[in-house]
Amino acid sequence: MTPTFGWSLELVRSGRIAAPLSALLLVSALMVPSAALAAYDPASDMNSMYNTTSYTGARAWWAAGYTGAGIDVAVIDTGVSPVEGLATPGKIINGPDLSLESQNLAFRYLDTNGHGTFMAGLIAGNSADYKGMAPDARIVSLKVGVADGGVDVSQVIAAINWVIQHKDDNGLNIRVINLSYGTNSTQAAEIDPLSYAAEQAWKQGIVVVAAGGNNGFQSHMNNAPALSNPAFDRYLLAVGSTDSMGTSILSDDTIPAFSPWPKRGATRYVDLVAPGAHIQGLRVPNSEIDANHPEGVIDGYYFRGSGTSQSAAIVSGAAALLLQRYPNATPDQVKKLLTSSAYVINAKSQARGAGELQLATALDLGLPASTQTWPSSTGAGTLDGARGSDRLTDDGVVLSGEIDIFGHAYDSAAMATAMADGSSWSGGTWNGSSWSGNSWSGSSWSGNSWSGSSWSGSSWSGNSWSGNSWSGSSWSGNSWSGSSWSGNSWSGASWATASWD
Repeated sequence: MTPTFGWSLELVRSGRIAAPLSALLLVSALMVPSAALAAYDPASDMNSMYNTTSYTGARAWWAAGYTGAGIDVAVIDTGVSPVEGLATPGKIINGPDLSLESQNLAFRYLDTNGHGTFMAGLIAGNSADYKGMAPDARIVSLKVGVADGGVDVSQVIAAINWVIQHKDDNGLNIRVINLSYGTNSTQAAEIDPLSYAAEQAWKQGIVVVAAGGNNGFQSHMNNAPALSNPAFDRYLLAVGSTDSMGTSILSDDTIPAFSPWPKRGATRYVDLVAPGAHIQGLRVPNSEIDANHPEGVIDGYYFRGSGTSQSAAIVSGAAALLLQRYPNATPDQVKKLLTSSAYVINAKSQARGAGELQLATALDLGLPASTQTWPSSTGAGTLDGARGSDRLTDDGVVLSGEIDIFGHAYDSAAMATAMADGSSWSGGTWNGSSWSGNSWSGSSWSGNSWSGSSWSGSSWSGNSWSGNSWSGSSWSGNSWSGSSWSGNSWSGASWATASWD
């Protein structure tokens, strides 16, 4: 499925879906909950973040003085929009927008899909009525996906590389990367370029939390990797999902059908599981998921979703709490503490890993010693293999082979060397392509050109959404207004959300 950018979207009015409009405004007035919807009571919803932060033990850490303050979490996703809960000045720091939408000033940094904002809220949302797992952590947003989720694996690798090289710049303290994303790579983690990039971040002191994927019992089938790429890298924190079953106790929690369920004896299981079924998240009115999934709407502020995307974000927030308490902890130690304190629910070990996230237990354990000694990835595999079946298309021309998003040759071995020595980005240039000024003009993989301005080397520094509003932003039906991109994007199946309800 490859929907075009020129679809009709729907305007949410009074909490209900109105007639399609060819152009619509993203205005903050749409954030007001509707009287037409029943008043939402988080306390009575066991899948609200109010209850999720309670039964996972996050609130016990808050009471002890650990709220994620001073920790930055990089969210490599579809962007983050300044909805309530993420609108406090300085809450969101924008890294480079590496998405195809970066060429349109109306969309740059904004989350036209809704996925990235949902994840950011679970990690670090903070308002009077909604708190994520680490409410005082900051979000560093690296937008790679567009409205339909379209993204190429080369953009995700570039984003991870950028985080590694800029994690301590200008007051940043990026200690966690959230990857609610994964491909069905056709090659082993030990050679896969995406897995290699994520592993390099881990070895540079960044906890990489990766969604295990939503293949469920199909993880048994066809000799495919049991987990998505890069979650199948054994260094990382690979996360599956649990369903609360509508109660606050853990003993009745189950593994939902979408969560990975590898064969017994597989080389890789999830490391742990965390809440991921029917979770309350922050809503981006008129985003792609909002317009196309009215079943997920809770009210004017909140949306509901299920998947290992959600579980990964919850664990990323948990990692931020641990890192505030233990600022010198290595990623291996954070992983060991989270897994050793997990609650062993009644499920097969290959589906639950060490068990379900339980931070209250972790609060009393202390920081363990841990050094992982898995074989290191070489990154010498193919970029096309890392894509699996996930592809961008431009007027029917598929992005494939050993070329990046610009259509330039990608030498896996040379890039692996550059990643290892921290030189894959040189200013605003990555893999020989400049991502600044008019850098997108020229040839893409299909011969079409992209014009306009993209990220400049200094534009991210200190920027946030403080003082900015959506008023005046619009979707004109052609998101590439003024440029020559006219094709289709891929449908975004690699964002690890199973359903929006």
